Amino acid sequence: MVILDAGLEEDAIRAAVDRSTELIRSRGGVPGRVDRWGKRRFAYELGHRWEGYYVVIEAQAEPSVMAELDRSLRLADEVIRHKVIRLPEAVVRKRAPSGDGAASAGPTGNGA
Repeated sequence: MVILDAGLEEDAIRAAVDRSTELIRSRGGVPGRVDRWGKRRFAYELGHRWEGYYVVIEAQAEPSVMAELDRSLRLADEVIRHKVIRLPEAVVRKRAPSGDGAASAGPTGNGA
């Protein structure tokens, strides 16, 4: 999850999200769903701000890629707060597409 400065233009928000997904892709990861929650009011003041633009980016990548993403977000001026987490395996399996019948069918063992 990334909280961006609410004062940013839409193009700047899009560029910040694109930088994150491109960093993941360029390091061999697979960016997933990008969920834009939009502007939300904070419960308390963060860095003299009361609003932020929330974005959730899902990705599959090695831990080193996620560490690089964390470092990049920490250094970005437009990012107010961020949190990189690893989803539990049970959640990942639950969210995985079931696939079409051919892809999910394994060997039958009957010689056919």
